[in-house]
Amino acid sequence: MQQISALTDALLVLSFGGPEGPDEVRPFLENVTRGRVVPPQRLDEVAQHYLHFGGVSPINRCNRTLIIAIEQALATAGLDLPVYFGNRNWHPMVEDTVVAMTADGVRRAVVFATSAWAGYSGCRQYHEDIARARLAVGPGAPELVKLRQFFDHPLFIAACADALRTAREQADPSARVVFTAHSVPLAADAAAGLAAERGHRYSRQVTEAARLVAAAVGVDSYDVVWQSRSGPPQVPWLEPDVIDHLDTLHAQGVPGVVVAPVGFVSDHLEVVWDLDQEARQRAASLGMDFVRAATPATDPRFAEMVVELVAEQVRNAPARRCSQVPAAGQGVNGMPCVAHCCEPVR
Repeated sequence: MQQISALTDALLVLSFGGPEGPDEVRPFLENVTRGRVVPPQRLDEVAQHYLHFGGVSPINRCNRTLIIAIEQALATAGLDLPVYFGNRNWHPMVEDTVVAMTADGVRRAVVFATSAWAGYSGCRQYHEDIARARLAVGPGAPELVKLRQFFDHPLFIAACADALRTAREQADPSARVVFTAHSVPLAADAAAGLAAERGHRYSRQVTEAARLVAAAVGVDSYDVVWQSRSGPPQVPWLEPDVIDHLDTLHAQGVPGVVVAPVGFVSDHLEVVWDLDQEARQRAASLGMDFVRAATPATDPRFAEMVVELVAEQVRNAPARRCSQVPAAGQGVNGMPCVAHCCEPVR
């Protein structure tokens, strides 16, 4: 493991970003889709989802709340590190944050990306964000070390498990447990390069996290499905889609579902719209009960997990994992990213 215990002087929380007002929605979506050919009507459609909530994505609020919890957990652990916040797609932009870090004299920081997973958007693109931000500063930019993937960290699993337990208490005992995560193209899921040969694949990590959470709750039978796909219909994505799966379960006589969004650390728009609006409405139209489990970032153990990941770097603390499914990153037992790992599929 890279030894940086004497040098780390900050933590950067790096996330996706989201609009915080109606006038920001379209510029934000244009940032998200830059470099890709996306029909304007598709942007208009997605914009309406944000405008349903006043043009405000919940993600920045969730991250600011998380940062407060992380600061408290760092203090409890005796780690005197300032916490900075930057985004890929909207303000505070990571480039601006790294400029501020440089002005504050930060020389080396660890980076917690708010994604547990392998894949281009979940891992490699965060490395690209870091590189772009450092390039914007120039030779005086601080060194930034991204922390490892955490899909099987025991505190992450415990937080997800308790959220599922609480949701099941609100549902009929016969309700089917359905885990969801963001779908990606099949080609992207396979495009982990050398990492794919090691089994380092997004869908495998999601499936393993679902297995761990189900085992912790004592659920023997459950489903793993996908949601929020976009792009042309002729491009195959991970399936089944959660909406289609509700139809399938209804045809099988299943009276209700407990949906656990294991692929999301907080209430992103894909949770509050795609699940709480669209999936819930489909279930209602089918006469099915629908209960959605909470996302884990509001659980105090999630912030404690972030501090444990920091301690792996700052204090050479042992990495805690619940499985042997390969993960990548800088922590102990995390494989470093390799050339061509998780490259984007055009």
